[in-house]
Amino acid sequence: MLKTLEKLLRWSTGLMAAMALFAIMWLTLVDVIGRKFLNNSIPGSLEMTEVLMVIVIFGALPLVSWRSEHVVFDSLDPFVPVWLKGLQTSIVHLICAGVFGFLARLILMRADRFAEYGDITVYLQLPLAPVAWVMAVLLAITAAVHLLFVFVRPPPGHVGAQEPGAVT
Repeated sequence: MLKTLEKLLRWSTGLMAAMALFAIMWLTLVDVIGRKFLNNSIPGSLEMTEVLMVIVIFGALPLVSWRSEHVVFDSLDPFVPVWLKGLQTSIVHLICAGVFGFLARLILMRADRFAEYGDITVYLQLPLAPVAWVMAVLLAITAAVHLLFVFVRPPPGHVGAQEPGAVT
């Protein structure tokens, strides 16, 4: 089951983030070439880059959580008893699930407000609500990943799995 979920995350959020990053790369390349050699940049390239960066950052969050690649403060780990490490991991995942779920709810409320007021970007006149809805969905997926790891331990071969008592 975990392998299937990992494949699903890689082919959905991971591919979306990768494609957005690739689009940013080409957008920047063409914009710089146009600015340097043709004295003309791509109209709205900054806004497009900002929207694509949202997709890159929030699209990568579920995979980062899945692989346990978040920034970790582990200076006190040598002092935590082995028997407590499993409970500590579950509590951390529960807190992360709560925080990401709370953030998803806040962004969803903001997206609804954007839709209600008809907020748009300044130059390209792109609606902001769909971008915020995508952010909220990706935050909710990240919360679900952490909630899954509260109850299910990843197998030892899993990318983010750590053996109890292992010092990193």
